[in-house]
Amino acid sequence: QVRLVEAGGGLVQAGGSLRLFCVASGNRFSTTAMGWYRQAPGKQRELVASITSGGSTNYADSVKDRFTISRDSAKNTVFLQMNSLKPEDTAVYYCKLTTYYDFEYWGQGTQVTVSP
Repeated sequence: QVRLVEAGGGLVQAGGSLRLFCVASGNRFSTTAMGWYRQAPGKQRELVASITSGGSTNYADSVKDRFTISRDSAKNTVFLQMNSLKPEDTAVYYCKLTTYYDFEYWGQGTQVTVSP
């Protein structure tokens, strides 16, 4: 059974930083990509950043130059360093794992709240 465990969320003032991490386990097929998505109240879930097994990264325009995604392939773990946080970054952040054959798995989410 695939399990994704996220941690690192919390409450921070605007301009502050947080570091999220997500550990995946139990996937039968090799990981092809991991990513972070977020969903704010009343809004659709959106991509924040993703990283492939080859190390290629992709960021939402709204977080470029502020957020950095990285991974530890050996531990099937993905990190999201979030700097210069803004109130509009407030959301539940979800980790997503994609494997060969395009299986997709989601974490339970971790709340990030940025106060003005």
